[in-house]
Parts: sequence; structure tokens; C-alpha cells
Amino acid sequence: MGTKIPSYALYGDKVDPAWLEMVHLEWIRERSSLFNYEIAPHLHDGQVQLLYVTQGGGEVFIDGAKWPLAPRTLVVIPTRHVHGFHFTPDIDGPVVTAAQRPLESLAAVAAPDVLAHLRRPLVLAVPPSVRHAEALMPLFEAIAREVRTHSSGEAAAGCALLLALLVQIVRIARALNADADPGAAAARSRKAVQVECFRARVDERFRERLSVKAYAAELGLSAGQLSRLCRDTLGRSALSVINARVVDEAERELVYSTLAVKQIAALLGFADEAYFGRFFKHQTGRTPTGFRMAAHRRLAPARPAQKA
Repeated sequence: MGTKIPSYALYGDKVDPAWLEMVHLEWIRERSSLFNYEIAPHLHDGQVQLLYVTQGGGEVFIDGAKWPLAPRTLVVIPTRHVHGFHFTPDIDGPVVTAAQRPLESLAAVAAPDVLAHLRRPLVLAVPPSVRHAEALMPLFEAIAREVRTHSSGEAAAGCALLLALLVQIVRIARALNADADPGAAAARSRKAVQVECFRARVDERFRERLSVKAYAAELGLSAGQLSRLCRDTLGRSALSVINARVVDEAERELVYSTLAVKQIAALLGFADEAYFGRFFKHQTGRTPTGFRMAAHRRLAPARPAQKA
């Protein structure tokens, strides 16, 4: 039986909803020191995380594979990839956590090449000779300043700066030909590769409402094998992975689009609005309409207090 993998917004904190627009920056030392520099395996349900090690080192574990960390190492961990860290006490560098779906929506329009690097883990040692490396810290620092201001438009500005940072990471990866590195592929376990293929197919076809059996057949597995694989690697069943992706998209549409619930149901491949409503309530505990109203209240700007 698979181990239950905890889900956090920031390690040790209560998870925020995946639809919430958020860009957060802190320093690796700040949080890891609270846990004696040992971050146990966990996942972020809706958030992507970027780390840039500037001093110290250690190891990062992602979906069962392990990479060493040293100064000038970049790490990109997309949503729902199980990961953990062992840091040395002298570790430092910025770490950004951001809502993945709004960032993907922006990238799809402004920088489509970034999407592939947003959806798969990346661990990259950046030599100082790479031309684009000099842009990394100024962008991390700009994000830090934006996060500290707490001014109007903070989420939009933070997201734009983060997209600019990802563009630089893609340029660096291409300069180092990281996609063609046989060592990087060999470091990943066979299970991790199979799970990544499954999740990629779910991302492409979740609107078709395919069964676990159908996805498993595409991968040359039985439904039971695929579910055991997901439980061993992710701590959740294959059906849970599929349903989470549907809920993620449903929440994003309910919060950020003006489509009627019936239209969203059709967009996500449900036969009718009632079936979608039952599915959504079973997964989230709220009706689609109730969820939308609560989310809009949370996102509404606070009204200034009226003078007596």
C-alpha cells in the first residue's frame, strides 16, 4: 500500500487552493533551518517551485530520483511532483513558489516554449560561462521586491517577472543542451518516467474523461499496475491523479472565466451539468456555484473602512 504524501502550499504550511494567484519568494535557509535542513517528501497541489542555490549544497529528491546540489544549481519542480531535500547548514538562495495554472495561461500566450519546462522537473548546474546566467539573480531580486511591496497588481507583476525568469531558464537549458543529456535521463527511475508519461497524457486528454484502464492501455500497463505505480511514486491512485486534474481546471474556469456552469461542464467532457455538479461536490465538498461565489469573495479587493 502506498504512503500518503503530504501536500503543502509552502513546506509545513496549510495548502492554499490551486486556483489562487500567488507568487511567494523566501530564502532556502529561512524555512529549511526550521526543519534541521531536512525537507521530507511532499508535493505542492497547484504550485510550481523554483530554487536557485547560491551557496551550500545537499541533495534533491524528485519522484524517486536523486540529484546533487551545489552553488549555481537551478531546480524547477512542477505541481504534484513528489520531492524532498537534504541541505547542508550553509545552504542559501532564493526559492519561489507560485500558482502554476495562471502562470501556464500567461506562458501559453506570451512564451509557449516555457510550457514544457513548467510541466517537468529540471535540475540544472549553471556554469558562469553561460551568457544568460547573469540575468537570474536580478530577476529573483525583482520578484522579492515585488512580494515585499504588497501593492495593487502584485500578483500580475510577480507572475510577469516569474515568466521572464523562466524564459532565462529555458535559454540556459538550451545553451547547455539539457534536454539531450543522457545522464539526466538515466538518473530518473523507470517508475518516474512512466508516471511522467501518464501525467502528460492526462494533461493532454483529461477533457475526454478517459478511464484509468484507457490511460493504462496507452502505456502498455494494466489499470492495477498503473494505480500501484502512482501510489508508490505519488502516494495517490491513478484515478485521483485524473480527478485532481479535472478539478484543477474546473476551479480555474469557475474563478477566472465568465462561462456558465453548464458550459464549463461541457468543456470538461461531462454529459450534463448535474453530473458535473455531483462530481465537483464529491471532490471539493462544495457545489460549483458555491465554490465560485466563495472564491470571488476571497479575491475581491478589501473595501476601505467608512468614516463614522
